[in-house]
Amino acid sequence: MSDQKREFIPELRFSEFLASKGWKIRSVSETCDKPFSGGTPSSTKKEYYGGDIPFIRSGEIDKEKTELFLTQDGLSNSSAKLVKKGDILVALYGANSGEVALSKIEGAINQAILCLRSKTNNAFLFQYLVYRKNYITKKYLQGGQGNLSGDIIKSIELLFPERDEQQKIADCLASIDGLITQHTQKLEALKFHKKGLMQQLFPAQGETVPKLRFPEFRKAGCWKLKPIGKVLAEKQRPIDMEDDEEYSLVTVKRRYGGLVSRGIYKGRTIKVKSQFEVHENDFLISKRQIVHCACGVVPKELHGSIVSNEYSVLVPKKDNDVHFFDYFAQQPEVSLSFLQCSIGIVIEKMIFKLKDWLKEEFLFPEIEEQQKIAQFLGDFDEIIDKQYQKIESLKEHKKGLMQKLFPVMDEVV
Repeated sequence: MSDQKREFIPELRFSEFLASKGWKIRSVSETCDKPFSGGTPSSTKKEYYGGDIPFIRSGEIDKEKTELFLTQDGLSNSSAKLVKKGDILVALYGANSGEVALSKIEGAINQAILCLRSKTNNAFLFQYLVYRKNYITKKYLQGGQGNLSGDIIKSIELLFPERDEQQKIADCLASIDGLITQHTQKLEALKFHKKGLMQQLFPAQGETVPKLRFPEFRKAGCWKLKPIGKVLAEKQRPIDMEDDEEYSLVTVKRRYGGLVSRGIYKGRTIKVKSQFEVHENDFLISKRQIVHCACGVVPKELHGSIVSNEYSVLVPKKDNDVHFFDYFAQQPEVSLSFLQCSIGIVIEKMIFKLKDWLKEEFLFPEIEEQQKIAQFLGDFDEIIDKQYQKIESLKEHKKGLMQKLFPVMDEVV
């Protein structure tokens, strides 16, 4: 029997549909009412822009606001086309090729977006395309890079049940999406609250004490002005690499994203031979990325890893807490000092001058207050991390559920 005549049954099915017919293969174009892409008005015509029509580009398919707006003339004198709230938008070009979203606004789309309107159930088709994203990008994009086309998306074959079952599945998955959204909003609220706390736990510009201070330190006096060199010192632990030994490499993420492993490699495969060992609670700075705030404390699990001379390794001096310094370094004025102590014309090629930075002066409290602030913010970070884990668990639950709710075709990844 050909696949077109076969009926497919999902592993998990709602009780009211156990006796229903199997799912049947249909192409996206068969199940949608005239899919279409848009266009871009001439950028040289100023009168085409600055109106009240949101202009949705591929990176904005899931946004409630757009950067650009079109005038009615811009819409009328271009191939840009209007979409409705709830339409399915598929990103065809760029870094997010294959991403799918339900439009949150009414607006115009450009040529990098395909709009789909299901003849039966938009929410079901949306969830199905989300589920099939990895298959689509693996089959049609080289290494996940490149562009899709409207014809490719329209030709993709999917499996469809009857209308009522589509609605039931869409409602089930939408309820999980709702939970994910709620927990994501809570996560963002926690991050925002932490940001506000940090602004009060460190002295404002021109002040010598913070607005928010723990009771036991309210009579401790002003924070003292010190050069960073009185707080941190450079520590070099050079190693002699062996060809057959394995080494763990680490890197620092931008925007205070912390340290992550780059993997484990044999000595012979590591091209840069000038390597240094890092220990737990070292403060690590990426010399070429510090303008993007690539710095952080080495966690316990990365103790003994190595970095090249592209990094500066620092340790706290006596009566200074490295975890306090990690939070301290996230203040805007410290971020600015990273840039001011780097040289170069192109920002991506600027080099950090550690010696200059160690001379920069900032306000610091005594060690006991440093530790109290670090402990408080560390506990808050644990709350944020637990919230993040809840979201990831919900996403994994949804992924597992989708694998059972959608039947498997022979060629599916």
